Amino acid sequence: MEMLLNRCLELGARLAEPGEFTKRAFLNDKLDLAQAEGVADLIDASGRSAARLALRSLKGDFSRRIHGLVEDLITLRMLVEAALDFPEEDIDFLEAADARGKLDGLRRAVDDVLANAQQGAILREGLNVVLVGAPNVGKSSLLNALAGDEVAIVTDIAGTTRDAVRERILIDGVPVHIVDTAGLRETDDVVERIGIERSRKAVSEADVALVLVDPREGLNEKTRMILDTLPSDLKRIEIHSKSDLHAHAAGGFGTGAETVIALSAKTGDGLDALKRTLLCEAGWQGESEGLFLARTRHVNALKAAQEELSLAALCGNHQIELFAEHLRLAQVACGEITGEFTADDLLGVIFSRFCIGK
Repeated sequence: MEMLLNRCLELGARLAEPGEFTKRAFLNDKLDLAQAEGVADLIDASGRSAARLALRSLKGDFSRRIHGLVEDLITLRMLVEAALDFPEEDIDFLEAADARGKLDGLRRAVDDVLANAQQGAILREGLNVVLVGAPNVGKSSLLNALAGDEVAIVTDIAGTTRDAVRERILIDGVPVHIVDTAGLRETDDVVERIGIERSRKAVSEADVALVLVDPREGLNEKTRMILDTLPSDLKRIEIHSKSDLHAHAAGGFGTGAETVIALSAKTGDGLDALKRTLLCEAGWQGESEGLFLARTRHVNALKAAQEELSLAALCGNHQIELFAEHLRLAQVACGEITGEFTADDLLGVIFSRFCIGK
């Protein structure tokens, strides 16, 4: 086979570039950009739910929602442009066509698509979770229990985890990326210090922090120091570890978490409650008929459109030009999703992440 391939190359053939066939389909208007990304997402799907939602995007479900928004934006822009082009006419185009009412309807429609896109992004991108707490509080044991395997070394010696240990699990089809942080403490050990710096980076990128506390010790000085390093807006879940060794403590210990879960990594008690809570914190509401797989760039584009429409709603009756400009920018933001207004360099990045060919 290799000899045949080499001979074909000698005769002038060349190897396909990553995503080349899908890119050709996009450039020839056979697929829009959201559908093209659906091809890659279907290939990379982490489970059945992700595969089904990627297939919906590939079939155009997501694109149809976006095209519907764009059509409504174009209709509203036509009314506004008419008001600008014919100022001498004794007709209030905006009032006669209920432009404000149409704008309100558009904002609700964008909010609805954005909510679905955020759900789809959770299923595609996953949830980033960090385990934090004092050394030897049970972080590695919890990681092993969630992973269902011995992925982290567990001993009674503080500082056993000298580097951030990462593991990916699925909870009801949702990818969860868990990082067992090296005990965040001051140390003279050069290797351990490097691991602690990596752990701090993982904390800065996390969506949720599981703050482990041993109720027998409470919120000790080491744990307080770790809490001071966490971003103030980071969601926290307080975990009372080693619940098989002590009675459950009533209430939390002031970690800033709204949820407290007593858990034993050894017996598994509390693991299901933790998994349900993680899905809840992620905003995952389960697969529904109108859901589709989405990417972070889709969510950001819809947020941009949402912001422009909100600004348009603030425009007064004598700010029609500004009103029209916000509508135009909202349309551009939506068009970035389907590739109508997408820079060539972004296209290069998107298709370079495909498998060879495809």
